[in-house]
Amino acid sequence: MSINANQSKPPRVYRLPITKARVNLGQVVKRAHVNKEYFILEKDGIPVAGILDADELEDYLELRDPKARRAIEASNADIASGRTRPAEDLLGTSSRTKAKTTRR
Repeated sequence: MSINANQSKPPRVYRLPITKARVNLGQVVKRAHVNKEYFILEKDGIPVAGILDADELEDYLELRDPKARRAIEASNADIASGRTRPAEDLLGTSSRTKAKTTRR
């Protein structure tokens, strides 16, 4: 049985301002995913959100709420069968939506 090097180390938790996280979001997300690091984002020194690997978040949600487990399983089945939509549909960030927003 092999042990992943990341699993043998204690988890690293970093605190950083939201503004710094926004500027370095790609790097922060990569570190959370690849190195299994955790980030607590602060607004005016107050912790308001956290960033962790998506698999770990799903594991947490599955343990916390059976409904979430079923929703995650259904979502994974949709992805496996190709039933997905572009992120723009979910976020409402199509060029048409942006044009409407800027006209106001």
